[in-house]
Amino acid sequence: MLVMMLMKIPLNRQAKQPIYLQIRDRIYHLIHTGHLPPHSQLPSIRTLAQTTQVNKLTVIEAYSVLEADGLVQAKQGSGYFVTSPRTRSRFPNQPLDKPLDQQTDRRRYDRLDSTQRQFNPTQQVLLPIRGINAFPDIYTASLRSHHLPDYIDFGLGFPQASDLEDLQRISRRAMKSAYTFFQPGNPQGNLELRNQIVQILLQQGLEISPENLIVTSGSMQSLSLLANYYVMPKDRVIVEAPTYHGMLSVFQQRQAQIIGIPMTAEGMNLDLLAQYLESHRPKLIYTISTLHNPTGITTSAWHRRKLLALAEEYSCLVIEDNAYEPLSFGTTPPPIKAFDSKGSVVYVGTFSKTLMPGLRVGYMAITGDNYQAIVERKLLHDFHVSAASQAIVKEYLASGHYRRRLTKIKRLHRDRRDYMIDALIRHFPLSVTWTVPDGGTFLWIQLPDKVDLESLCQAAAKRKVLVGSGSAFFPKEQGYPALRLNFSLSPDELERGIQVIGEILHNMLES
Repeated sequence: MLVMMLMKIPLNRQAKQPIYLQIRDRIYHLIHTGHLPPHSQLPSIRTLAQTTQVNKLTVIEAYSVLEADGLVQAKQGSGYFVTSPRTRSRFPNQPLDKPLDQQTDRRRYDRLDSTQRQFNPTQQVLLPIRGINAFPDIYTASLRSHHLPDYIDFGLGFPQASDLEDLQRISRRAMKSAYTFFQPGNPQGNLELRNQIVQILLQQGLEISPENLIVTSGSMQSLSLLANYYVMPKDRVIVEAPTYHGMLSVFQQRQAQIIGIPMTAEGMNLDLLAQYLESHRPKLIYTISTLHNPTGITTSAWHRRKLLALAEEYSCLVIEDNAYEPLSFGTTPPPIKAFDSKGSVVYVGTFSKTLMPGLRVGYMAITGDNYQAIVERKLLHDFHVSAASQAIVKEYLASGHYRRRLTKIKRLHRDRRDYMIDALIRHFPLSVTWTVPDGGTFLWIQLPDKVDLESLCQAAAKRKVLVGSGSAFFPKEQGYPALRLNFSLSPDELERGIQVIGEILHNMLES
């Protein structure tokens, strides 16, 4: 394998073209002229940043664009490599390490590619007046289904139980310093754990200090604390439509006036965002920039910069909730928070989606004047996160098991995602479309207007299949008919569940 030890890239710092695009164009030229042959390794992000005298985030953006174009591929722990011409000809945003069968996979990936481009549902800005979303009812129903025999739950997005021996061994090691459990903990979280989280965020392109992190009882506590601190009754808040239904319920409990800005294939509609920032002057924007819940869309670096610029122009706080970011199959642009120099963005993450939900360990990164005030609120809320949970997560991170577990989960999820898509192609009507996420846990299924979602969910429940109704992800359940389905289930569950839903859909659309 060829290794590119040194790369000189001439940059015009006075040009209107952004620096990262100049880097992208130069590497593109070297690839297509044969100076960078297939399988050769690009310089590391740190090395290229030093040789070109640019910020590491600039190099990450350039490499991310090249990867999106199919010209380079990131390999876990090894860096970026030039792809082969055969690999480049494959469809975008698909795994690059599996050979395509010429017949079966051609039909499959044709459908993958076409349905990705079809994310353009008819939408309008949603301005609901009152009402609480059904998140508590949905969560409770999902919990009940876990105690019933032969039920298939497509609703929750947590990892399946696995690696239990690793958990037991790591937990025993974590408990060796038992004396720490008899001492009060810091409300902002264990310092060693915060230092470890800093290293994780640095790998994602976000440079943050441990003094700007707060460890919370899952990301849900982060979101609830932020909403209770920043949002007063009748304050206006902007969300994507659709968006995470748990946060909709939090905002509605705060009696906020929610503005739902439609999603496009690129992310939140920025033209409409600018319009409603000007006309309604909201208090904050809630956004999920990576592996959006529920659509699975990951926004570009340009979209992230533009959203931040609009928020800063109108003095609007941004809450960036990237709970599924660690489950991305490839590299992603740096978080919006990475471009924030004014303390305008609060970044929220969690280990519930990658380790196990029962640990309840999340975190938020806050820069600016409000950090200490939110720490005090955290103290009054629950003193601190469970010392045992923090100790177990620390041990996972320190031992290297976390990285290995992530690699295993992402490989599994990619296979299960593809398995679900195969089942959708075989069992669902052709009028149904879906987005194809490059990671995460969910597929977002867009249904014809004729489909009655409530009847569909009830009919599926009678056949022991619990379905995540898309209506819950829109403010006051106003939106187009859709389903959010968890693809991390076993192949047998995926097959049977999709077959049941498909039969119901066929009957509805043919009647």
